[in-house]
Amino acid sequence: MFRKLKEKLGSFVEKVSQTEIREKDVENALWDLELELLEADVALETVEALREKIKEKLVGQKVKIGTNKKGLVEKAVREAVLEVLTPEKRIDLLEMIRSKEEKPFVIAFVGFNGSGKTTTIAKLAHWLKKNGLSVVIAASDTFRAGAIEQVEEHAKRVGVKVIKHSYGADPAAVAYDAIGHAKARGIDVVLIDTAGRNELNRNLMDEMKKIVRVTKPDLVIFVGDSLAGNAVVEQAKQFNEAVRIDGVILTKLDADARGGAALSISHAIGAPILFVGVGQGYDDLKPFDEKWFVERIFGEA
Repeated sequence: MFRKLKEKLGSFVEKVSQTEIREKDVENALWDLELELLEADVALETVEALREKIKEKLVGQKVKIGTNKKGLVEKAVREAVLEVLTPEKRIDLLEMIRSKEEKPFVIAFVGFNGSGKTTTIAKLAHWLKKNGLSVVIAASDTFRAGAIEQVEEHAKRVGVKVIKHSYGADPAAVAYDAIGHAKARGIDVVLIDTAGRNELNRNLMDEMKKIVRVTKPDLVIFVGDSLAGNAVVEQAKQFNEAVRIDGVILTKLDADARGGAALSISHAIGAPILFVGVGQGYDDLKPFDEKWFVERIFGEA
């Protein structure tokens, strides 16, 4: 996991550790690091932010005789990565849901085709149920053939109800009915599964905006495939401009050898990563922790 990112940052630590940590030495090493991070699918604006933070922490360091220089450099890089990863706004999902006075708590999911959105919704429904909350899913993907059957099968496996209409129905009406169902039965959470879409498809993007306008969700979550690298960051920016993303779930993180998407996406759109997918099972959705990510890069794991 994150092998490429680990190699690039580790190489930078080794290189700077061999110098006197003067500004010129740090600048030269940072120039190489910038190119290498771009190769690891880290977004340009994230690379620039990381570069400035590392430089700020290293330049002017007084290295005493006997100091573990490599440890000092690694500490500076760790802190810089952690700062880039840490969002300005944090979301405690369980606290948000439980503190809402009027049920249900509504979450709309958006994302690119093939990002694993429907499976992720089922995983989140399973996680919410394990935390004592009741859930219903709105099958608002009335566009893709087989989408309703797919969400129904997942919902059956995790033990939650699906509200559906026929294919071609108004997706916003499906979501609206699911919210009405939840209100009538005191269900805690509505998860709205929308059609995966290309962010350049104006009709589908307008449809997504309508769903958000009609349902007024408490959260809009972008589901992105971490294996798409820098492309997923660009997708997230487009969706954020359209409907304002509140949080991110990254899928397939267990198979991500680069790590650029996870390092970049929160910084790029100002929304926190809430969960990451780390496997195929319904239990393989983990709340994201920045310190865990940093340990995957700098630790032995």
